[in-house]
Amino acid sequence: MTIEDIKLLIKGDEHRTLELKKTTGELKDGMKSACAFLNTEGGWLIFGIAPASLKIIGQQVTDNTQREIAQELAKIEPAIDARAEYVEVPDSDGLQLIVFHFDEWRYGQVPYTYQGCPYYRIESTTKQMPRDMYNERLRQSSPEKFAWDAQIADGIAISDLSEERIRGAVRSGVAGGRINASAESDNVETLLTKFKLLQNGKPTNAAVALFGANVDGYPQLRLRMARFRGTDKMEFIDNKSAAGNFFDLLDAGIEFCFKHLNLSGKVVGLRREEHLDIPFEALREALTNALCHRRYDDLSATVSLAIFDDRVEITNPGCFTHGLTPSNIKQSHDSFPYNHTIAQVLFLSTYLENWGTGVNRMVDLCRKQGLPEPEYQSDGFVVKIIFWKSAQKVDSKNGTVNVGVNVGVNVGVNVGVNEQSVLKMILNDSSVTAKQVADAINITQRQAERIFSSLTKKGLIARIGSDKTGYWKVIEKQ
Repeated sequence: MTIEDIKLLIKGDEHRTLELKKTTGELKDGMKSACAFLNTEGGWLIFGIAPASLKIIGQQVTDNTQREIAQELAKIEPAIDARAEYVEVPDSDGLQLIVFHFDEWRYGQVPYTYQGCPYYRIESTTKQMPRDMYNERLRQSSPEKFAWDAQIADGIAISDLSEERIRGAVRSGVAGGRINASAESDNVETLLTKFKLLQNGKPTNAAVALFGANVDGYPQLRLRMARFRGTDKMEFIDNKSAAGNFFDLLDAGIEFCFKHLNLSGKVVGLRREEHLDIPFEALREALTNALCHRRYDDLSATVSLAIFDDRVEITNPGCFTHGLTPSNIKQSHDSFPYNHTIAQVLFLSTYLENWGTGVNRMVDLCRKQGLPEPEYQSDGFVVKIIFWKSAQKVDSKNGTVNVGVNVGVNVGVNVGVNEQSVLKMILNDSSVTAKQVADAINITQRQAERIFSSLTKKGLIARIGSDKTGYWKVIEKQ
C-alpha cells in the first residue's frame, strides 16, 4: 500500500469501514473498532492520521510500539491473524502510518470480543454489541446447541400435542413422496422420534410450534391479522388475532385472505379459472416462510398479516441469513433455515422446499397474474414481504407510483445491463448500498459506485438525504 492509496482511502472521511486514530496512544479505542469491524462488514484501521482534519501525520514506530500492538491484538477473541502494514510518510524523517485491514463477519462465526466485550459498527461509530445480537451470533455459530427449536419444551408432554395435526403432516408427506407410507401405522411417539422432535423422550419447542394442542405458555405462537381502509394503518375494517401451532396459524391466515381479498374469474377454454387479487399459492408460501423462519425466542413478537387497498404485507420477527438481503434474495440461493428442525419437518410434509426456490416461485406466480414481483424489506429485526394488487405499485417510502420493474428501459436514455440491475435493486430496496450491489451482480464495489454515479448523471436516480442516513429514489421518465 502506498501513501497515494491511503489518500484515496481516507478521501471520504471516516465511515462504516474506516477508523482513523492520530497515534497508538489511542490503541485501546482502536482495538475496540477492530473488534467492531470483525463483527460487522470489516474495515480499515489507520494510526497516524488526524480524524478531524484528515491530515497525514504519522508516528515513530519502535519495537515497543509493535509489542504493544501485538499485546492488544491478543486480547481479541477468537484469535485473529492481523498484520500491520507500515507506510512511510514522505518528507517526515521516518514517520510511518500503521495500517490494518480486518475481514467482515461471516454468518455462523462466533461474535468477536475485545477484553471480553463485543463491539459492532453503526455507520462511523463503534458501539458495544447489544445482548440480543450477541446471543443471536452465538445461536448462529452453534444452532444445535443454542437454537430455540431444539430445546426441550418446559412442562410439555407428548399428550399435549395434537395427534390429528401430526398424522395430517405424515399423510401429506406420504402423498408427496417424502415419507414412507409405512409411517402412517406408527404410533405418535415413533413419528415424533422420526421427525427429531423428542429429546430424552420429551417434546422440544419445535414440537410445540408445529403440533401444540395448547399453546397458552407460548405467547409468540400467534398471528396478528388486520384489514385496513386505504393504504395506511389509520383505520381498521377488521382486526383479528389467532393463537395455535403452525398449521392452525397458516389456516387462519389463509382464511383471512379469502375473506378480505377479491375473487375474480375468467373462462379459459372450457374451464373457469378463479384468482384472488394476489395468487393464493404465493400468499401461502409467504405465510409458511414467515411462520417457519421467524425468531421464536422473542416472546413479545408475532407474525403479522396486513391487507390494504393496494397491497398485502406479511411481516415476521427475524433477519436474513448467510448474506441474503432484500436486494439479492430473488437470485438463486441455497436454503438456510433459521429454525432447522421446524423447517425439516415442514419439508418432509411438503409444506416447504429446502432448495431456496420459494422466492422465485412467488415471483413467477405474480408475473403470471400480471402483478409486480413481491418486494422484500428488512431492518435487521423484522423481514417484510409486500404483494401489490395491481401492475401499478405505490412506493412505500415516498408515495410515488412505480410501474413494474423496468424503469430505465425505453426512456430515451442509454442504460446498460448492470445499470438496469441496479435500478431494479433500488426499486426493491431504496437503501441498497454499493457493497450489496457489488455482491449481488458480481462486480467490485468501485464499479458499483460508478454505476450509481452514472445513473445519477443520467437523471434516473437521485439521493434523498445524507450519504449515511438517506435513500435512493428512482426518477420516472416519460
